[in-house]
Amino acid sequence: MNSISSGGLAVVIGASGGIGEALMETLTASGVFAGVTGFSRASEPDIDLIDEQTIIRAAGAVRQTGLDLRLVFDATGFLHGSGFQPEKTLAAVTPAHMAHAFAVNAIGPALLMKHFLPLLPKQGKSVFATLSAKVGSIGDNALGGWYSYRASKAALNQLVHTAAIGLSRKKPEALCVALHPGTVDTGLSSGFAKSGLTVRAPQETAALLLSVLDRLGSSQSGGFFDYEANALPW
Repeated sequence: MNSISSGGLAVVIGASGGIGEALMETLTASGVFAGVTGFSRASEPDIDLIDEQTIIRAAGAVRQTGLDLRLVFDATGFLHGSGFQPEKTLAAVTPAHMAHAFAVNAIGPALLMKHFLPLLPKQGKSVFATLSAKVGSIGDNALGGWYSYRASKAALNQLVHTAAIGLSRKKPEALCVALHPGTVDTGLSSGFAKSGLTVRAPQETAALLLSVLDRLGSSQSGGFFDYEANALPW
């Protein structure tokens, strides 16, 4: 992260997940940041994306550090669990599944942007990044299925793009971007990695994603990029 001024604070949300843990380790080892803070449902204070009050408390804790907030990385996401599996057909869509996917994949990150973007410094490069997914691309969708996941990630992309426009008016050097990490060896992708796909370790993925953020400039804020910094279709 050589493009970001040293001595600031990096925050990872979803720090207990596979990618989140790897990001914490990589950011700490980089020596760029004076502090690296991780939030999750098990941290103190905790963050639960479906409870805005926990996000407010976490943002307050960041403010109290007195450090410039240079990086916020949202490494959360929901594909399956809690009795839900990706829908193969429209007949499998349920209100409960779709509501949960939107709560975690779209509404939660929107609340993170609501409370953390105002904390980014007015001068110098700073970044808010969130994990999206290529299957959230409408233009790239040729297979169908996975209704709730696709739709919630597409909504996330729109939220990121919209938030970036507002951010640029007050903090022109700041970035707000969505990132596709590829297929990663974590619990989220377990059981869904198709043969022929490259499956990367979380540590490798973390390094790739941070390299992308290092290369992006303010003119690319609001964009949707993969782990090689390629712009993805909406």
